Amino acid sequence: MTQPDRTTARRLAQESLAKGDATGWFDALYTHAQGDEAQIPWADMRPNASLTAWLARRAATTEKQRALVIGCGLGDDAEALAALGCRVTAFDVSASAIDWCRKRFPRTRVDYSVADVLNLPTAWHSTFDLVVEIYTLQVLPPELRQMAMAQMAQCVAPGGTLLLIARGREPTEERGTMPWPLDRDELAYFSQCGLEATSFEDFFDDEDPPVRRFRVEHRRAP
Repeated sequence: MTQPDRTTARRLAQESLAKGDATGWFDALYTHAQGDEAQIPWADMRPNASLTAWLARRAATTEKQRALVIGCGLGDDAEALAALGCRVTAFDVSASAIDWCRKRFPRTRVDYSVADVLNLPTAWHSTFDLVVEIYTLQVLPPELRQMAMAQMAQCVAPGGTLLLIARGREPTEERGTMPWPLDRDELAYFSQCGLEATSFEDFFDDEDPPVRRFRVEHRRAP
């Protein structure tokens, strides 16, 4: 799998960040795409491969769980969870992305919503058995990541799990360009939010060239 063109996404992100808006560029990107999924760098039009592998090991335990998908994009991950029997809520900050999801899956059982990861509804606090975060933190500037992590963690129910999948790097490595890889020190903040890391996988995916990924399970005590 070759890596997608991120030129437009990076330009829109830079313009939005320059205005002090860390998340507004997502809707600009989906609107710019005009229904062409090739314009969305993270839209594989199938469930994330790292999520699929994780679910294959845990499908029996995810059935009937209340699941929240953070930054759901075009909905493939949310639909995969729903197909396993989860009661899924999925959100994106982009109204255009949510409209796109509803058009792609007109008979969906997923509850799609527009929401901002930096300010999630209080009704979601302590509600979900499984919270799935894939590639959202890595496109937020570092100064906002802890705010987003705290919001995500608040949604995890007692005994629940937060699954994070992201690009990974060593703390001493350069951040590079967006999407900015995360390091273990950053992810340790979840422990301050009441979650314990119960599994930490560090691996390279099958992109060309391969990309280092972290797949981390965090759990809240019952």
